[in-house]
Amino acid sequence: MPFAGKLFNFFVYSNLFIAGCAVLMAYQTCLLLHLEPDNYLLLFIFSATICSYSFHWYLSTPSVLSSPRIEWQHGHHEMHLVLLIAGLGCSVFFAFYLLTHWIWLAFASAITFLYSAPKIPHPYFRALRKVALGKTIFLAMVWTFVTTVLPVIVNGAKWQGDTTLFVISRFFLIYSICILFDYRDREDDKLNGIRSLVTRLNEKGIRNLFNFSIAVFIVSTIGMLFYHHPLSRIIVLLIPGIITASLFNYARKNFSDMLYYFALDGLMALSALLMLVTRI
Repeated sequence: MPFAGKLFNFFVYSNLFIAGCAVLMAYQTCLLLHLEPDNYLLLFIFSATICSYSFHWYLSTPSVLSSPRIEWQHGHHEMHLVLLIAGLGCSVFFAFYLLTHWIWLAFASAITFLYSAPKIPHPYFRALRKVALGKTIFLAMVWTFVTTVLPVIVNGAKWQGDTTLFVISRFFLIYSICILFDYRDREDDKLNGIRSLVTRLNEKGIRNLFNFSIAVFIVSTIGMLFYHHPLSRIIVLLIPGIITASLFNYARKNFSDMLYYFALDGLMALSALLMLVTRI
């Protein structure tokens, strides 16, 4: 593989890409709700995302589906541990500058941990696999809380109607993307005894759940027009959801790593990137 390809794979598979997406999403929240971005919070989010995802992948077991990412993970197992430790150390360092909000940081850390906890090889943590619906909802919750709610809390901003609508919009966009990930992973999840709505629903039920999530995303996003957000910005916010909806059938048949870990993950931060590029 050419050096550029190896570098790109490292960028995606080492979780640097998804950590960058998290920072972009948090920054977008500040732009959208007219908040002052807190650099320490953004650095904390980047470090904590690296820590969380490295922890998750370090504990991952062999998959039913073979993929370049799984092969990369097995070949770079120690790197996940190094990034986990580095991410944890940096997270603790930047958290010292946010100590007045330690309760919310602790809450974010707890729900993040709950997502990967079932992978820990101990009976108490393995038992979490039996918690119905947990996997998908915990993941969507933590992403929404960290990238949307936490910036509002740290800024001490007043909670307004458009804040609620944006939280709903972001949660259901992330949840829609999570449904596609759960669909891809459902054989692994069934094998490991991990429950989610997707492992319990049939094809029609999964489609209905996905359509419902996209519909709530669209309605809540359009609702922000009533709080004086310009139409151009609403259109930018809608674009990732429209693309996600258009990929539903394709993503259920094509499980390529770059589709999921680059394209679908990147859709969470696409509107943030568009806002920065277009200055909307």
